[in-house]
Amino acid sequence: MNDFQGRVVVVTGGASGIGAACCTLLAQQGARVAVVDVNLPGAEAAAAGLPGSGHVAAPLDVRDADAVEALAARLDAEMGPAAALVTSAGVIQVPQSPEALTMAEWDRVVDVDQRGVWVCCVAWGRRMSVRGAGAIVNIASVAGMRSMPLHAYSPAKAAVISMTECLATEWGRSGVRVNAVSPGYTLTPALADAIDKGERDVSRIETATPMGRLVRPEEIASAVAFLCSDAASAISGATLPVDGGWLSGPSWSTYGAIPEARGN
Repeated sequence: MNDFQGRVVVVTGGASGIGAACCTLLAQQGARVAVVDVNLPGAEAAAAGLPGSGHVAAPLDVRDADAVEALAARLDAEMGPAAALVTSAGVIQVPQSPEALTMAEWDRVVDVDQRGVWVCCVAWGRRMSVRGAGAIVNIASVAGMRSMPLHAYSPAKAAVISMTECLATEWGRSGVRVNAVSPGYTLTPALADAIDKGERDVSRIETATPMGRLVRPEEIASAVAFLCSDAASAISGATLPVDGGWLSGPSWSTYGAIPEARGN
C-alpha cells in the first residue's frame, strides 16, 4: 500500500518503541518521515533504517515550546507541510502511592506526557488549520481511561484524551482531524525494562487481558496509520483503545476469570 505516497509525516518519540514502529509502517506506505526524538543518535539510526527516501532525523525536547515551534517551521521549510503528526514522545512512571510520589517526578511525567503533546499539537496543528488539511494522532493510554496507581501518568494520559477532543472540535471546520490511540500493555523497550526491574508482572497483565498477551508496537502503528489515512476521513475526536481487550477484562474477575480458549 502507498496510502501516504510523498506525504510528510512527523513522529515525535520516533527513535524507539511505538514511535519507531509508526515511522516504519508509515514509511512502508510511502511517507517521508521526520523522526523526531530527544535522542538524536537514536533518531538518526531509525531514520537511516526506514524504507524509501526523503526521511530526516531531528532532535527535540517536547517540553520546550520555543524549540518545538522552531522545528515545526524548519521541517515545513525543508520537507514541506506535514500531512500528519503522531505525538508518541512520552515517559512512564513507577507505580507508587501519592505519598511516595515526589513533585519532581510528577512534574517530569506531566511535562512530557501532557505538556509535550499539547505544545506539539499547537505547533503543527495551527499550520494544518491554516492550510485546511491535516491529521493528528496522539498516543494516549488505557491508563488514562481507568484508575491506576500511576498518579502522574494516568491523569496526564487522561488529559491527552481530553485535549484530543478539544482540538478536534477547535480545528474540525478547518480540515484538521485529531484522534488518539490508547495502547494497552505494549512490549516496548520501556515496558521490557520495567518488567526486568520487577515493576510490572507479565503474568498479571496476561491474566487480565482477554487476548491473553501483550500488544506489539506494530499493532499500535497499524491503528495510528489508519487514523492518519484518508480511510479515516470522517473520524475525529475519537480515542481508539488497542489493548487486547484489557479495558473489558478486569471486571470479569468478579465472576471468576476470563474464559479459557475453546477448542485447540
